[in-house]
Amino acid sequence: MNTSIVGKQFELTDSIKGYVENAFDALGKYNLDIISGRCVISADEKNGKKGFSVEFAINLARKDTIVIRQKDKDLYAAVDLAVDRASKVLRREHDKITTVKNKDEGKEIRARIADEPIEGVDEIIPMELELYKPLEIEDALEKLKNSEMQFYVFNDIDARMRVIYKRTDGKFGLY
Repeated sequence: MNTSIVGKQFELTDSIKGYVENAFDALGKYNLDIISGRCVISADEKNGKKGFSVEFAINLARKDTIVIRQKDKDLYAAVDLAVDRASKVLRREHDKITTVKNKDEGKEIRARIADEPIEGVDEIIPMELELYKPLEIEDALEKLKNSEMQFYVFNDIDARMRVIYKRTDGKFGLY
């Protein structure tokens, strides 16, 4: 991510630059395609009161630019408040991507992939697992006994993914 830190009517020190750079690094945890970030810090003085204005501009790939402006008497507090607001916006963007509604689009892609043969390999046939139905362990054991499979993957009643398998001594194992 490209970062730019600019001071208007204000001299930037190394500690302030480092603080803002750490703030930009903290925004990278949302795994969004952040192209660049720009921070403009300006000193304001109105009616004899000093204050600071911080503006964050975050450019995301395939999205609009996010601009956040924050004012405070303390520079570090203004940066912290702007980062908090930016993290809320980025978390919302991240949640939009990872919602159930967007996961439905992935089912279409998986269905298309399952129908396509893998080039150069005749033995492998991609298949969809039926993991959405929870099963009792006894039911999964019966399915495994009645088939030629070596193992069976299923979700139990507690929504945990389990694997039941045939052992070489004729008994069954469960993970």
